[in-house]
Amino acid sequence: MYLHEFQAKQLLLEYGIRVAPFHVVESLDDVEKAIEHGFSEAVVKIQVHAGGRGKAGGVKRAKNAGEMREHAKALLGMRLVNNQTGPEGVVAEKILLDTPIEFSHEYYLGVIIDRKTATLTVIASREGGMEIEEIARNSPEKIIVEQVPPSGALHHFQLMRMAKKLGWKEQDAKIIQKLLKAFVGLDATLIEINPLVETKEGLIALDAKISIDDNALYRHPRLEAMWDPSQQSRAERQAHEHELSYIALDGNIGCMVNGAGLAMATMDLIRYWGGNPANFLDVGGSASVEKVAEGFRILFSDPAVKAVLVNIFGGIMNCEIIAEALITVGCSKKVVIRMEGTNVESAKKMLAESKLDVIFKDNLDDAAKMVCTLV
Repeated sequence: MYLHEFQAKQLLLEYGIRVAPFHVVESLDDVEKAIEHGFSEAVVKIQVHAGGRGKAGGVKRAKNAGEMREHAKALLGMRLVNNQTGPEGVVAEKILLDTPIEFSHEYYLGVIIDRKTATLTVIASREGGMEIEEIARNSPEKIIVEQVPPSGALHHFQLMRMAKKLGWKEQDAKIIQKLLKAFVGLDATLIEINPLVETKEGLIALDAKISIDDNALYRHPRLEAMWDPSQQSRAERQAHEHELSYIALDGNIGCMVNGAGLAMATMDLIRYWGGNPANFLDVGGSASVEKVAEGFRILFSDPAVKAVLVNIFGGIMNCEIIAEALITVGCSKKVVIRMEGTNVESAKKMLAESKLDVIFKDNLDDAAKMVCTLV
């Protein structure tokens, strides 16, 4: 789950990482209240779940109250469209009024999960304020990387090594341990401060990005409440509300599968046979008829979807659940089904007797080939 910049900053403050004073506003009346509270100038930023805000005109410098009102009026409701958002874009329902800060240097500091080494990894650079991918591609020698021990904190010698490369004092390096503590405590999958700036008062996070592991949200009801449905498509909101693992893609073949690994293999085979998946949808192993039916509604309501591939391996999942859900919803698109496992024969019988226009295939390869042929 992605967080907005202002949410990320609120959390970093709780872990002792300094940020500039800010106001979050949702209306021009809120802007007036901020001005009344002494906000005379600001960096005005749209709050959306996407990067590239500055390049798209979503970040403005306001030198006085008049400019603050002017920029707020332009940015509230702005739709950001770039390669991260897709063609639909995302709308800024909130903007951040950030205190302008004078600084002498910009750094990049982040923590990620390195899948190759299966460790937390700290990434830093003296070249902050730019996209870290661009720095890594063009100047890899400017990227500083340290793998984090199982304790969740860097050894002292690792901290000192990073501090030396960044040109920091030992006191400055403590921010790395604070960031790691936040990462572990929040069950994050990414924390990024870019830029982290050097001021007379010390290091301050001017911008922040945090992603939370969805599977850990049951431990963090406060974080779960930070979910912003306005930043997702209608289908993704619908899936979230019914606890379905759904990710929209840009293809035209809808996929319903049980199990993440099987879903990935299904999408791979669709690509292999020349098709393009429209989504990732994992209904899980113990889904109810209502939950699976909602999954079908999401797929059938997508105008980009021309055909649907249902690939179910019934271990925990009962194939009859899938059949009953499809019969409940009906078929408004071409459907190819490959089912194996628990009650598969009775499920096929149910679908045959329903007279729904579905195509059965006995193996995944044939099913993938068939659905690609249909579109």
